[in-house]
Amino acid sequence: MSDLRVCEVTKTLDLGGVEVLLVERLLKAREGIVNYTVICLRASTDELIQRLRSAGITVIDLTAGPRPLVYARLVTAVRRVAPHVLNVHSPAPLIVLRPFVRLARKRPALVSTVHNERWPKTMYLDRLTRWLDDCTVAVSPLVARSRAVIGARRVLTRMHGVDVQGQRWWAARASLLRRELNLPEDSFLFACVANFRPQKNHRLLLQAAAEVVRRRPDAVFALAGDGPLRDEVVRDVEARGLGDHVRVLGRLPRAARLVAAADLLVLSSDHEGLPVVVMEALAAGVPVVSTRVGGVPDLIASGRNGILTEPGSAGALAEAMLRGMEPQTHRELRAGALASAESVDMAGTAEWFEELYAELARDVKA
Repeated sequence: MSDLRVCEVTKTLDLGGVEVLLVERLLKAREGIVNYTVICLRASTDELIQRLRSAGITVIDLTAGPRPLVYARLVTAVRRVAPHVLNVHSPAPLIVLRPFVRLARKRPALVSTVHNERWPKTMYLDRLTRWLDDCTVAVSPLVARSRAVIGARRVLTRMHGVDVQGQRWWAARASLLRRELNLPEDSFLFACVANFRPQKNHRLLLQAAAEVVRRRPDAVFALAGDGPLRDEVVRDVEARGLGDHVRVLGRLPRAARLVAAADLLVLSSDHEGLPVVVMEALAAGVPVVSTRVGGVPDLIASGRNGILTEPGSAGALAEAMLRGMEPQTHRELRAGALASAESVDMAGTAEWFEELYAELARDVKA
């Protein structure tokens, strides 16, 4: 076991993009290089926790216990772990941990990983204390250019990635998942893996889907995710008479399987960071139709491995999906997606972080 101790702190360990990126990276870590501990403030499902623990990674789950004391318990947990490097993936825990780290007698190197360019209220305090970090890692060029990293002393950009080998394994077994979900074998399957929240704009997707189904009755849409708007989406599907063509699957364990089984991935979001599902699609050779938002253009070159449309236009999204269904276009886009897989391979990112952690631990010790 390595004597280099690294503690990764995340606000949640639910099935969101940030958490999946973290878990997939740790599962790709080389054996014996780093001794990892993950601390999460809360988790509504234990799926990711169990995956980490099954791989021998220690997880400290602070979900139980009084919520007003969660940050005090976080500081105590970090003190007990006594890491050489502390990497925090959310602004609120960072704001609390920065002073503690700097005042510690044997302080760890402090890394902040920034996953989103958007500007929540906590970002003002985050900016004021960001100079205390030894290093800031932006997960995409978009984030590195944004005000979310203003004030950082050192910014590195590393696009994370996904398990390419695993996605190709699932893609080769796409027919099994289609049968499991009772999806017609001869249908053209659009997958949308996105939690049911306003910024994902499922209403726009359903508006576009209605037009696609009218012109291509073989189209089927599978929507996986969870969130406060799920029931509203179900009602919208029924109101539009799309029940035979749109399946609202809810929370789907290992939703990356659905991405790999699809003919096209579709996103209708108004805002995005760097969507994990887009990387999962490219890893499996699945083209992407998406609104041109957030870090999506850093991954998708329109006409090569997918098609991008302007946000807010149901007509444009429908036309892009219909274009992607054309046999020749679909073959070309699928080839482009497969060619993009190497750029989203998580194995290289895991090694990159290990080398960064070793460097930072040496610098702080010196």
